[in-house]
Amino acid sequence: MKKLLHIIATPRTEESRTLQVSQVFLKVFTEKHTDWVVEELDLSNEQLPFLTAKRVDGKYVLLGGKDLYGELKEAWQEIVAHIERFKSADAYLISTPMWNFSIPYSLKHYLDVILQPKYLFRYTAAGVEGLVKNKSMVVITSRGGDYTSPKMHGADFQEPYLRFVFGFIGITDITFINAQPMDMGETLQAQKIKEAQARAKELALQL
Repeated sequence: MKKLLHIIATPRTEESRTLQVSQVFLKVFTEKHTDWVVEELDLSNEQLPFLTAKRVDGKYVLLGGKDLYGELKEAWQEIVAHIERFKSADAYLISTPMWNFSIPYSLKHYLDVILQPKYLFRYTAAGVEGLVKNKSMVVITSRGGDYTSPKMHGADFQEPYLRFVFGFIGITDITFINAQPMDMGETLQAQKIKEAQARAKELALQL
């Protein structure tokens, strides 16, 4: 069976406005694609490894084009486990709110763990080559403000960052569903959640 990796970057559960949209997407997607399995990676409950001195040393050994041995290899195994889990998926769903114009620290930590040379990308004479190819991604976000307005558009450091980071490793087929604005009154919030849910349902049927 094919696997959709659902990466959750919100610590909220029932109260999460992001997940209200994601749940609609997943319901329609799983009903249509019975040959797919959804694996959930909740970053708020995941004990991600810290990039200790040994692990950073290992990264520079890899950047030098060498293999890891001994203590460096042992320290690197937990990093590799998360990378392999990410690579094993056939497609991705990321559920993330916007925090301080960008992404939550848990998602940044996860990206710092998995984005490693020789695993997800490599340097060549022609430049950087992403190693995660022929895979698609859906990113569902919720934002307090409206970042489509000319005044706020330049403050959106979330979507451009995620597009660049995942494009760097080879994932360029990325669709965003942004529920916004969420903090400008309950009536408008409910309307925008419904609009995002409708878009999520439509997208799940198209995939």
